[in-house]
This record gives sequence, structure tokens and C-alpha cells, in this order.
Amino acid sequence: MWEAFCGFIFWGMEALWSIVGDWGLAIILATLVLRLLLFPLMQSQSKSSYKMQKVQPLIQDIQERYADHPQRMQEELQKVYAETKFNPLAGCLPLILQMPIFIAMFQILRDDGGTFIKPYAEQTAVQFYGIIPDLTMTPGTALDAGFGVFLPYIILLLLFALITFIPMLITTPKDSPQYNTTIIMGAVMSIMMLFIGWGSPAGVLLFWATSSIFALAQNLINRKLLKHEDDVKEAEYAASHPEPVKVQVVRKEKKKRPTKKH
Repeated sequence: MWEAFCGFIFWGMEALWSIVGDWGLAIILATLVLRLLLFPLMQSQSKSSYKMQKVQPLIQDIQERYADHPQRMQEELQKVYAETKFNPLAGCLPLILQMPIFIAMFQILRDDGGTFIKPYAEQTAVQFYGIIPDLTMTPGTALDAGFGVFLPYIILLLLFALITFIPMLITTPKDSPQYNTTIIMGAVMSIMMLFIGWGSPAGVLLFWATSSIFALAQNLINRKLLKHEDDVKEAEYAASHPEPVKVQVVRKEKKKRPTKKH
């Protein structure tokens, strides 16, 4: 079953390579196809996350108010989640769906059995327009070949790690109580990605970086459009509900009564 799945992924890459003539571009195009398939799911998740960010002060208030009553806190939070149609686990779904493809790409490009990319690698360069000379090579292996060869690999590796951290940094407001925690989590994840990427073929890093950049662009565009919708709604509401005219009443100063002379 797993071999069939890997074979299907490789078949798609091979078909795209036969059209564009470059394995790196074929990986990028295959990644974009995947992101387009995930587009509706990501749209829904992006809107839900935006709504949740707006009610974050309410969530913080609930957490403080019911700090000594965990069950009541969960009940109140569930009400907020239901109103905003937010599923805390839904944000992990795109990542979960991509992981099998990530692992399949790893296996295809390593190709220890020689059934996928290796026959092509023996005949022609599996590269990305000469920018990355060998997509089956890992950054760790490229380092042994000299700094000139290693340079594009380390750039791709850093992009692979940072693109995991940047979305968390952009989408978390600086005044949010979770901001510092998010920064720490993002830094730890980036270090983990550096460790994973060091031994991963460059083609896998290219796949993940392309996917993450697409997701980041989609998220930023969605947030901008949703913010514009909110501004329009607020403007329409303000126009249809004008504030009542405030009448300032100016009281006259009382004149002092003349004192009677005795």
C-alpha cells in the first residue's frame, strides 16, 4: 500500500518533469497542486483563526475568571469555539495531510531500492535549473563537497526552518498574552526543522518550503480581506446607526443676592 502511494506521488512528479524538463520545477508544481487541493480546508481554517484572534480577550477573561473551576472554564470556552466555529485541532490537519507526502518524497529522493529517482539520477542531473545541482543530496553531504557546493543547500535549509517560524510570528499579535510563548515554541520548532533538514534530500526541503510559502501567502491575503470586510461592516453599521446628538446644557451662574444692610 505504501509503495503504491509513493509510486503515485513519483508518477505525478515524473509526468510534470516530462513537461517542464526540470525536476526542481516539477517538485514545485506538484506542491502547488497539493496546496490547491487543500485550498478550501485552509480557507476555512484561516477564517476561523481570524475570528478566534478577535475574541482572544474574551478567552483570556474566561481563563482568568474560572481559573479555579477547570470544568466551567472548558464549558465556557466550548461556547466561544462553537460561536466562532473554531476547532483547535483543525490547524494541525493540513500538516497531518502533508506528512505522508513529506515522507514519500523523502523515500523517493533517497531511493535506496533504486525504483524511483535513482535510474534518472544515473542518466541525468536531478537538479533545479543548476541552482541546486543535486536534489537527492542532503545539506550534510553537500558540506563534504566544499563551501561552493554547500551554499545553496544551507540557504534552502535555513528557508526550510524559518518558514515554519515566520507564520507564527506574523499571525500572533504582539499584545497577545501568548506572544512570548509563541516565540519560544517557534524557535524550538525551527531548531528541530534544522536538525530534520540536515539529513533530508534537498528536494524534500524544496517541497516543504514551497508549501509553507504558499500557505503563508494565502493566510496573509485572507487576513487582509477579512479585515477589509470587518472595516466595511463597521462603516455600514456606523452609517445606519448614527450617534444621538448630544445637547450641551449651559447653566447660568447664579447671581449673588445683595445682602441687606442692618
